[in-house]
Amino acid sequence: MLTRIPAEVFPPGEFMREELEARGWTQGDLAQIMDRPLRLVNELIAGKKQITPETARGLSRAFGDGDPLYWMNLDAAYRLRQLEPDQDQSVDRRAKLYSLFPVRELMKRNWIEPSKNLDVIEHRVCRFFRIKNLDERPVFAHAAKAIQYDERTALQWAWLYRAKELAEGTHSAPYSERKLRDALTKLRAILVAPEEIRQAPRILAEAGVRFVVVEFLPGAKIDGATFWLNDTPVIAMSIRFDRVDNFWFVLRHEGEHVLNRDELVTIDVELTERLQRKDSLPPEEVRANAAAAEFLVPKSELDSFIMRVRPLYSEQRILLFAKRIGVHPGIIVGQLQFRDEVPYTHFHKHLVKIREIITQTAITDGWKTVPPIPGQNGA
Repeated sequence: MLTRIPAEVFPPGEFMREELEARGWTQGDLAQIMDRPLRLVNELIAGKKQITPETARGLSRAFGDGDPLYWMNLDAAYRLRQLEPDQDQSVDRRAKLYSLFPVRELMKRNWIEPSKNLDVIEHRVCRFFRIKNLDERPVFAHAAKAIQYDERTALQWAWLYRAKELAEGTHSAPYSERKLRDALTKLRAILVAPEEIRQAPRILAEAGVRFVVVEFLPGAKIDGATFWLNDTPVIAMSIRFDRVDNFWFVLRHEGEHVLNRDELVTIDVELTERLQRKDSLPPEEVRANAAAAEFLVPKSELDSFIMRVRPLYSEQRILLFAKRIGVHPGIIVGQLQFRDEVPYTHFHKHLVKIREIITQTAITDGWKTVPPIPGQNGA
């Protein structure tokens, strides 16, 4: 049987009238044949009632065409034609907006104020990313160098822009490489006690480095980032892994990017995982990893400890080694785990959490804390 396709879009009721006239039936007759209320048939013919799958099957059997889809398609085509053009345009605009930017996450984290007005949402998203319209792509630039939007995911861009907002609201002394190297010496001296991590933001600020913490966005996999605000370096961290060893490794890693000005915008993604997979890394990342590892536990010291102790690692030996070189035991455990010397289930109690410590003194966004940014909220 051939499928009937109407040349013009009419209400399905028009076709029902034609079928009734061809058979000499009344609307009451059709209601009795279909065993449905007369009022339903009246409303279907008047176009006031939508045709459901059950009704479509009843009509196809009553009129003997055996094709419920014909009646469903008639009704669907008619309903679509009744929609206001602006509704389709709104869907198109919203689809474009959501495909380019992580709008739901921005609103969920209160980085933009939610709204039911699409124009307002677009305006707030553009302001957050500092662009004029949706046809423009954010460019996180410094001088003549920039990373392009398609080089990172939308989630990573959102995280980075929020870190920039926070950093612009903080203060620090003028930066110099000498002061940062002195600061790293001071930081190395407090590796022994996790509670001393709260001093890190102040020590960095005195060296001219702004430090902020932005909770990780699920799926972004960012551990840290380094960028510059004019001549002021910024280190941003996500505390994706809340462990004492990971905190210090990422911080020192980012510090090396600052010292060497490797990239004017550096986003470190899956830092620990890439090391474990032994991914091929660019020279600046290899250098930053080596500097971070040496900062935590000098390679010569760790190699010597492993040669003397392997495979009889014990908590007492780890504690004594950590005390001798002046670091927290969790840092030793982390390095041994990374080298596959001890399983990740061993000595786990020493991998203490530090998020609640660092967020006491660092400018922080996340974990139900959203610092206000002047001029950010509102239309």
